[in-house]
Amino acid sequence: MTQTAERVDISLEFTPNPNTLKYVVNRTLLEKGAANYPNAAAAEKSPLAKRLFGVLGVTGVMIGKNFVTVTKGDQGDWEGLNRGVTDLLKEHLGANLPVVDPDSLQTGPTGQGSGAIEDKIRAILDAEIRPAVAMDGGDITFERFENGVVYLYMQGSCSGCPSSTATLKMGIENRLKEAIPEVQEVVSV
Repeated sequence: MTQTAERVDISLEFTPNPNTLKYVVNRTLLEKGAANYPNAAAAEKSPLAKRLFGVLGVTGVMIGKNFVTVTKGDQGDWEGLNRGVTDLLKEHLGANLPVVDPDSLQTGPTGQGSGAIEDKIRAILDAEIRPAVAMDGGDITFERFENGVVYLYMQGSCSGCPSSTATLKMGIENRLKEAIPEVQEVVSV
């Protein structure tokens, strides 16, 4: 008995980062959060990301709830790369192959510290900021809070995006300062 492939619908979305495209699919890839693979070596725990790095020109992969963000390097153009990525996604997801090793996903809070300020920062990030940046194919995770400074890790389309500094300073920093007086600055790590 042969298994038939499931239909995979993919819609392509441009992001603020010209080197990143967001592939939205008609299924859940991760229940929550995101899995970021900034290079091929980091993709060992994700069969899908590992295969995507085999497409010429792919330099970064981030997997979200129902999307995959792909970053390209200087070699290759979007036309050829896009065809390779789309075909691979349809094949991999259509065959119901594993996307990410579930044991490799972080399930607890991200970042260091578990005080009241850190909890407030995480709550604002999770409720307001991460959903907004996910719409553009990115993710932001909390690294730490130290001496009034919030350290965040920018992923997916946020990493290397020309407008990420403006997003970080005018959007995220202003929101956190407004809600948490102890926050003096927000920086990317």
